[in-house]
Amino acid sequence: MNGASREALAAARERLDALTDSTSVDVAKLAGELAAVTALLDREVSLRRVITDPAQAGEAKAELAGRLLGGQVGGETLDLVSGMVRSRWSQSRDLVDALEELSDTADLTAAQQGATLDDVEDELFRFGRIVASDTGLRAALTDRSATAAAKSELLRSLLGGKANPVTERLVTRLVTHPRGRSLESGLESLSKLAADRRSRMVATVTTAVPLSDAQKQRLGAVLAKLYGRPMHLNLDVDPLVLGGISVRVGDEVIDGSVSERLAAASRRMAG
Repeated sequence: MNGASREALAAARERLDALTDSTSVDVAKLAGELAAVTALLDREVSLRRVITDPAQAGEAKAELAGRLLGGQVGGETLDLVSGMVRSRWSQSRDLVDALEELSDTADLTAAQQGATLDDVEDELFRFGRIVASDTGLRAALTDRSATAAAKSELLRSLLGGKANPVTERLVTRLVTHPRGRSLESGLESLSKLAADRRSRMVATVTTAVPLSDAQKQRLGAVLAKLYGRPMHLNLDVDPLVLGGISVRVGDEVIDGSVSERLAAASRRMAG
């Protein structure tokens, strides 16, 4: 997002935090209603353009949102959306992107309040690994000819009763309304949002054998000191690394695996 949209999103995040800090707010309901508004504005392009038109007064746009959504969503959702349409957005699509982020963040906040955010982070990561290793499943979840209902039913059979309800909701929204994103990039974005809930970074750690609890704690402490922020570890086991460890934090890779050292030696010999 550029300029005005970044400022509008920052203000919306602050308003969401203020709402979700209140024990009287049903955060899961708020997440669902924000998701419904996201779907509406993603579908109704002309409406989206009207309520983000910089030539229109902010109050007039807020009144329009009130007429459209009044009685359809709760007061907290309506207040949040009204505040967002009063803001200036560089592009009309930025408003929808922001609403989607707030919906996902609200669901993750519900998990955090229920002390299950760690579970959701781990489940999102594991689901991504399952999809990456099963081309048939990925094809079914990304099939443009399949209905949203069919995809939801497939996910229900995979996750229902086995994963945290927040994980199921997040993945179902992503799969049924990808909004131009790949499944992989959407899952990565959700993982980053989950980490941001506690200002942590995410490290994807690949080892040849599972790490012990003590090793996990030591590695987390080392990475936290290295990056200056708490670190959540997504752990993956891959015998192909041949021992050692490979760590990816964002775009940075710290590779101490035997396979990488062998590959580096081969490159030096070839050079």
